[in-house]
Amino acid sequence: LADRDLTLADMLTYAMQDERIARTEYEVILDTFGSSRPFSNIIKAEETHIRYLTDLFADRALAVPADDTVKPAAPKDWAAAIEAGRQAEIDNIAMYDRFLSQTLPADVRRVFER
Repeated sequence: LADRDLTLADMLTYAMQDERIARTEYEVILDTFGSSRPFSNIIKAEETHIRYLTDLFADRALAVPADDTVKPAAPKDWAAAIEAGRQAEIDNIAMYDRFLSQTLPADVRRVFER
């Protein structure tokens, strides 16, 4: 959110990084607390978002950034897991809202709106 000079490549990269971070966070939660909702559903959505973004990189002949996501520590309890997920989604929405305020190609706008 601090980057004031966003290119399309920057936005795609930040989006991919954010989706991977979320996926990894949800993987840790599922590994810690078992496969339960809402995380078992949300992780599927993160995988879908990553596929959409991968297609956008390919359509523009851009290299998909390496996945250097660091696995976070497991939440101490279920309440902390829920809070981590809630904050991750708030941050994700803020990022996409920022991107959607820019002039974007139609296909990118559709993916960011999803």
